[in-house]
Amino acid sequence: MAATSLVTQLRDEYSASFAAIQQEFSTKPNGRSVVLQRSRLVDSIAIRLWQELLCDKVSGIALVAIGGYGRQILFPYSDIDLLFLCQEQPSPRLRIQIRDFFQELWDLKLRLSPQTRTLVECDRFDPDNPEFTIAILDSRFIAGDKELFNRLHHSFVPRLVMREAQQIVQSLGNVTRARHAKFGKTIFHLEPNVKDGPGGLRDYNVVHWLALVSAIEKQRDLADTDTVLITPALRAQFDSALDYLFAVRCFLHFRHNRDDNTLSWDAQADAAKLEIGLNGVVVENPEEWMRTYFRHARSIHRVATQLLDEIPAARSSLYREFQNWRARLSNSNFSVVNGFILLQQLGGVKDPDLLLEMFCFMAKHGLRLSRVTEQRVEQASPFLATHPPKPSVVWNHLREILTAPHAADALRAMHHLGLLRIILPELQAIDSLVIRDYYHRFTVDEHSFLAVETLHCLENPQSEWEKRFRELLAELEKPELLLLAVLLHDVGKGLSGSEHAKSSVDAATTCMARMNLAPADRDTVCFLIANHLELSKTLRRDIFDKRTIRAFANRVTTPERLKMLTLMTYADVRSVNPEALTPWKADHIWQLYIATANWLNHNVDDRLHTDSKDEDLVRIRALASSTSDCDRFLEGFPQRYLKVYEAESVLGHATMVSALHAEPIQLQLKHGRHWFELTLVTHDKPALFSKIAGVLAAWGMNIVKANAFSNDAGIVVDTFYFTDRFRTLELNAPEHDRFLKTIRGVLTGQINLNRLMRDRFQSANLAPAKVKVETRIELNDAYSPHSTVLEITTQDRPGLLHQISSTVAENGCNIEIALIDTEGQVAIDVFYLTWKGKQLSSDHQASLRADLAQSLVLNR
Repeated sequence: MAATSLVTQLRDEYSASFAAIQQEFSTKPNGRSVVLQRSRLVDSIAIRLWQELLCDKVSGIALVAIGGYGRQILFPYSDIDLLFLCQEQPSPRLRIQIRDFFQELWDLKLRLSPQTRTLVECDRFDPDNPEFTIAILDSRFIAGDKELFNRLHHSFVPRLVMREAQQIVQSLGNVTRARHAKFGKTIFHLEPNVKDGPGGLRDYNVVHWLALVSAIEKQRDLADTDTVLITPALRAQFDSALDYLFAVRCFLHFRHNRDDNTLSWDAQADAAKLEIGLNGVVVENPEEWMRTYFRHARSIHRVATQLLDEIPAARSSLYREFQNWRARLSNSNFSVVNGFILLQQLGGVKDPDLLLEMFCFMAKHGLRLSRVTEQRVEQASPFLATHPPKPSVVWNHLREILTAPHAADALRAMHHLGLLRIILPELQAIDSLVIRDYYHRFTVDEHSFLAVETLHCLENPQSEWEKRFRELLAELEKPELLLLAVLLHDVGKGLSGSEHAKSSVDAATTCMARMNLAPADRDTVCFLIANHLELSKTLRRDIFDKRTIRAFANRVTTPERLKMLTLMTYADVRSVNPEALTPWKADHIWQLYIATANWLNHNVDDRLHTDSKDEDLVRIRALASSTSDCDRFLEGFPQRYLKVYEAESVLGHATMVSALHAEPIQLQLKHGRHWFELTLVTHDKPALFSKIAGVLAAWGMNIVKANAFSNDAGIVVDTFYFTDRFRTLELNAPEHDRFLKTIRGVLTGQINLNRLMRDRFQSANLAPAKVKVETRIELNDAYSPHSTVLEITTQDRPGLLHQISSTVAENGCNIEIALIDTEGQVAIDVFYLTWKGKQLSSDHQASLRADLAQSLVLNR
């Protein structure tokens, strides 16, 4: 073991030097300088320990840096990859010395990933552990037997690569694709991982390793590795992205004092404030800083995925047959080789018409552009910018691209290559634009491409409601207008103006005038963009209330526009984030479409009356065992009740009513596919809804949806849909009974709800909100003939629904209908309220508004 004095000295030297590196970064955040300095610092520590413990005592061994450390890219808290290279199997004594060497480094608080291998062992490729072979591609001598290291570096590694190149590359491709899959195969994440996420530094490593293998295979000088696969034109962009990511990862390590590579919400704000990676460029906010991040990540990810796509993988004979079939798609302008498009004419990239035809070809057949083709398009971009295609040519080709099955992939390729911004300059405003609200998962441009992709995915529906939307899409006379509206609907988010829909309409108007669309087609596209949020807003009302449907139908005006707006809303919501379009929201979009279509056909109703000819009512009465009992139960429910529940559920509610004489509080708990469903049937009492919401909050449940209905006989049917955040009910079946017993106890007054909730929230460790949401309270009598509509938008938090509904109950109001929704951290709750069966007076509304405002502020 090394002397204690030396260990202490090395520890002090490392701490002082590390602090100096950190101080230098705080004044000049240069990531490349940090990783090089730390590598050299660890080199000096390792060499001095080597001299103390092993120098002149043993021969035939060498200390080798591998992996990132081998490339002298050692981030502040990254593991140190070290290899003890031995001529032959080490003796027991040497093993002890090696162990002591590593232990001393551990004692210096350095995180190691050490390995001991013989030279022969380094010459074997293990397909189950490809990481070691990949790591020694970047081997670098530190100390010991230099000749032994040279044999590894200049003889064994090149020979291994020449022999196993295909397996190495295929393994690298498999590992990388699996890693990308963990992140949804997209760079666009609210809190991306700058190391492992797509477009992160792992992708840079992939490019480097593929280039290294290629250089060895071609017997090129390894000093020229970086130029083997990356063109000089792309090199500058690639290096700029690396400079940025190096600085960001160093910033994260120093910020957390550990190997933490997640660019969290708060870290983004701090990085923007400190101008990390910007080289003096000033940004106004974290959104703009993240826009820069995504642009750089996109550059690295694009190169990595290009190279991965070209890896020759072992494929089945069926796959090869499919690729041979694709090759038959070749024509006089384009050839198809292994699924990649190559231009037959080298000068074709400067022919705008031919270039757009190529992307039509790509969108139609689901092909990719070869790397050579992409390079030629990029080289021709300056020429195309000054010689853009004619507007009429643009719309003819764009219409064909938009309606082709693989439109989104073609649009993304055009966007990455800069061509889309040439023919549609309006899209420049949303290039990599970030919306930081914890609801929008993707940049605005990617969201638009996903929305286009979502509509085309309806051709292969995976659910019943997707089949319904597919039928609507098939009925459209001009689907290209819908797809153009989807592509342009959010460009206003990158323009000035408080209302992005209006700014988007202005930009779309200019765009369509330039492409010379027919006036009627322009009106349709502008209508869709201007109203693309209206259907979602209408869902916050009682969509089976006659006034709600009439108002929405008057805005839509025609069945064709209704179909288009329904599909646009479906695509828009589904493309916000993977969880945004829940099954019940998809169903509500469809129900609103049906109700509005019925209105346009003059077939609507308001309240249920058992003498009506409503189809749902007729079907339920036919299934009921007692028509008279069924009629008494259904009389006076809102029309919405039969639209929300299936016939079996309605009859189940009626059965629960018949059991009220034995048990006055009827409860039913079901565990569905996405959440739990709790149904309460009882006689109406003050604050029923509020108390149930309070019990759910006290049990740590997250309410995602709720329905509240009552009939003329004063029977209440309340249903709460909630997720079990702590899996209490999911993993403990006996807890179901205790849960229902708690509800009954609260409703009968045997259990104190306030104490129950106080115990829950005192013990809960609530994380601070990452998004600050302004509270808005609106009351309106125009949406219903018999109810006052209360809409509250505020910060979502545990117990919120109980808090709101308690205040409503304290004001003597009855909740006729409750529509509960959450978008990220924004709660949007709508209640239809009555007082003694009528709308609230203006004084009553003012009092309720004041009480709600005070309650929401005090409990925030």
